[in-house]
Amino acid sequence: MRLLRRRRPDGVERARLSTRDLLSEAVAGMLQRPARSLLTALGTVLGVGAFVAVLGLTATTSSQIDSRFNELTATEVTVEDTGGEQPEFVANAFPADADARIRRLNGAKEAGVYWPVRLGRDELVSAAPAGANGQGERVQVIAASPGVLAAAGPHLEQGRTFDAYHDKRAEKVAVIGSGMASQLGITTLDTFPAVFVGDHAFTVIGIVGDVDRKADLLMSVVVPRTTAERIWGGPQSGERAKMLISTELGAAQQIASEAALALDPAHPDRFKAVPPPDPKTLRGNVTSDLNQLFLLLAGICLVIGAVGIANTTLVAVLERTGEIGLRRALGARGRHITLQFLGESGALGTLGGLVGTSLGTVTVVAMAVARDWTPVIHPATVVAAPLIGLVTGVLAGLYPAWRASRIQPAEALRR
Repeated sequence: MRLLRRRRPDGVERARLSTRDLLSEAVAGMLQRPARSLLTALGTVLGVGAFVAVLGLTATTSSQIDSRFNELTATEVTVEDTGGEQPEFVANAFPADADARIRRLNGAKEAGVYWPVRLGRDELVSAAPAGANGQGERVQVIAASPGVLAAAGPHLEQGRTFDAYHDKRAEKVAVIGSGMASQLGITTLDTFPAVFVGDHAFTVIGIVGDVDRKADLLMSVVVPRTTAERIWGGPQSGERAKMLISTELGAAQQIASEAALALDPAHPDRFKAVPPPDPKTLRGNVTSDLNQLFLLLAGICLVIGAVGIANTTLVAVLERTGEIGLRRALGARGRHITLQFLGESGALGTLGGLVGTSLGTVTVVAMAVARDWTPVIHPATVVAAPLIGLVTGVLAGLYPAWRASRIQPAEALRR
């Protein structure tokens, strides 16, 4: 340590430590034990790296969440049949041509009416007639117009969905999900399998593997609306019909405001349109939860790194007691010793911050490339991360540096 002498007006000389010498001493202290220094900085590397990776990955996934909400949730409108007020209450307020009325609206793609069928106590769903073995499952049966399946965006594994022809003729056909098909033992449509709802047989014409919206269809037997009306009647009290509408991107709010008038201009109060939720609000809630969780983990890593730096710096103080005593004997003051050890711990923290920032950035880019996403990292995050490492190192070195500054020259040289 090179100390500069400065003479005060009263003639007393005071030692002074330059910034350049402080930095060189800090680097020299790190290089004396490089393996220990690297292991000590590892905790800060993990903490800062987790900090950068968390913020980068959440920013990257947020843009993907926006896209998914815009493509699916923000293009879905549900219209509920409220029935109006008494005495004008009707069992089913949707007109027969409800699908066509909504499709004529600008921005609407597909629309369909559906309701859950109320089955009798003994009407179970099975792959065989009820009298054959007396076995079956209590499964939801949904009456739907052809537009419901089109609006749900089905991904068919086999067959097709029913259309206007089946609906007009009240054909006994059904569409089921792949999970239900496996449960019923239906593996192929080449043999024209049937699903029995009580005593009524429905030919399975389609098996759906997945849907873009309204996932409960996968666990239901979907039959044409007119067929359900002929066998079980229309919607029952407490189970009123609804309409599912798929729209063009950005048209959901407009369709929601126009749907009731389009369905029944004379009684729009019989319908309640439910627009999609605000994707920004929902995304903000999801992102906030992820940030809080992963930033907590990053904070724990930083604390572990700080404890490691503090422990190593304290051990270094004990090992270098003789050196500290010699420096004090040569004129170094207590604050010079404090600055020296703070410089070493700060250098370790900064090194860990720089390496952690690089690793975190590489992690975000690698993850984005693997998922075919666009990586998003805010410049403020990259700038702040090394500073966080520096602050962590300085805070961790406060106690050891204070401990070193309290060592008296005469006592240290006797050891």
